[in-house]
Parts: sequence; C-alpha cells; structure tokens
Amino acid sequence: MPSSTVARKVISRRAVIGGLGCVLSSTAALGYAVGVEPFGLRVAQYRLTPEPWPKGLRLRIAVLADLHTCDPFMTADHVRAIVAATNALEPDLVTLLGDYVADHRYKRGPVPLKEWTRVLAGLRAPCGVHAILGNHDWWDDKVVMRHRSGTPRIGHALADAGIPVYENDARRLNKGGHSFWIAGLGDQWAFPQRQQRADRSPTWSFVGVDDTPTLMSKVTDDAPLILMVHEPDVFADLDARASLTLAGHMHAGQIRVCGYSQYLPSRFGSRYLYGHIVEQGRHMIVSGGLGCSRLPIRLGAPPEIVIVELGETTARGTGGRP
Repeated sequence: MPSSTVARKVISRRAVIGGLGCVLSSTAALGYAVGVEPFGLRVAQYRLTPEPWPKGLRLRIAVLADLHTCDPFMTADHVRAIVAATNALEPDLVTLLGDYVADHRYKRGPVPLKEWTRVLAGLRAPCGVHAILGNHDWWDDKVVMRHRSGTPRIGHALADAGIPVYENDARRLNKGGHSFWIAGLGDQWAFPQRQQRADRSPTWSFVGVDDTPTLMSKVTDDAPLILMVHEPDVFADLDARASLTLAGHMHAGQIRVCGYSQYLPSRFGSRYLYGHIVEQGRHMIVSGGLGCSRLPIRLGAPPEIVIVELGETTARGTGGRP
C-alpha cells in the first residue's frame, strides 16, 4: 500500500476521533451550563472601608440581584434556599437589586408573584430588607409599558409583602448609634424604544425613570450613603457623595469562556462587568447575580450571594472574577 494512502487513513482516523472528542466536550459543557451551574450557589465576599467612613460603624450587607424567577430554572423552592442561605450569613442589611422575573422563551412558565414575594419576605436583617426594580420588572407590566407611566405590578407585589421599593428615594437608618442612608435609583432602562440606524437596521435605546438629583436632595446630612442601582452604567457620572454603589444587571457575563463574554448589556462593554470597581476614589460592587437572562445558561459565572463588610481596616475583595 502506498505510504500516502496510509497517511490519509491515519489522518482521517485522527480527524474522526478529534471531532468526536470536540462533540463530547461541547455536549458535556452545554449540559453543565444548563443543568449544573445555574443551580449552584456561592458566596462572594468583599471587605472595604470607603473614605470618609465613621469610626466604629460596621455594616454587613447582603446583596441579591437578578433572580429571574421562572419554572424550572428559579422556582420558589430555589428562592427559598437562597433566602435561607442569606439569613444564615446574618447580614445587618439586605438589598434586592431588581430583575425578579424571567422573560426568555425557554421557561415552562412564570412563578406566581405572590409565591416568590412571600418567600422573599422571609429575609431577616436588623436594618431591614430594601429593594429596587430592574428593567425586566418594568418590561413585565404591559399596562405600564403601554402608558409609559405608573408602578409595575412587581413593585406593588414586593410592597404588599412588606419589602419597601425605592425609586429615586432614600431612607436614614441607624446601627449602634451611627446613622447611614440607604437609597435606590429608578431604573435606567425602564422604557425601551425602537430606532433605526443609518443603514435602516433596527436598534434599541432606553428611557429611564432614574433621577439622581431628586434622590440626592433627599439625603439631608453627611452620614454615609449606600446606593442601590440596577444597571451599573450610572457609576461613570455618579456624584462622589455615595460611599458605596451596589449594582446588578451584568450577570458577570453569564457565559464566560477564557475570560471573555458575549453578554455585555452596557454601553461601557466590560468596564463594569463584575466585582469591586474603584474609580476616582468611588467604590462600586457589581454582583454576578443569581438567575439567567435571555438563555437559561450559566458558564464561568456562577450564581452568587454577595456579602459586603463595610468598616473593616483593610480594603480587599475576596469575590474575584468568576
């Protein structure tokens, strides 16, 4: 047999084996991304002391973002497990950063509002549970979308469950004789509007209900301010008055391969993708979130509860990049 024929057979055999290996690896990765990682849960911890910060004030904040409740990927039982894990961490304060429902086509159905809000009402913290709405919470309410005004039904459901929802509002709290503010900015992507590019291809822009000046006018003294936002983009122009900004929305990319992600719902790309971000002395922590958007897949971006310890002597983040 000519040597070239043998070589062709060997190459062909190797190509087939290699191709099968790629298929099996891809299938295993897809199975993990759909059936394993979305149902996991980790705790990402950060310790920092913004400047200035009152001596003696220590706050332990739990951050829950982007639940995206739906059957079967984020059921009420799954939310119940997250609540139990959060309570076990004994936070002083719990913040809920929006996007409580999923609207992707791969869900079997929604989880009833009263069901998951009743579960969230089980969160326990001495300084309370505080919430804002995200873009999906606005888009979920067709009546509000049609009239482009009003409070989304998810906001009413949370309030009915005893969880205050902030929209450009602030509240003064106290711990151990030290005062601080918790505030929530209105959503920046509340109302989508379809536009056309120069080449006539469709694109989307957003009209928000965020009003930073109104929010800041309600903070009436120099006590530390903890600011809840859904989309982190506002951080680029945010007043340094906020000691710490907490954001969600980005899902840490949701699907990250070799450090890169195609899911970057921000005009700044990956600048505010995840973790502890410091710019010009201002601090923001962007949560990787808990649920799934667009696709029921997580790969390289595990669901997480974020714990922020404020008032420590050192500034370090142990959350890291997923």
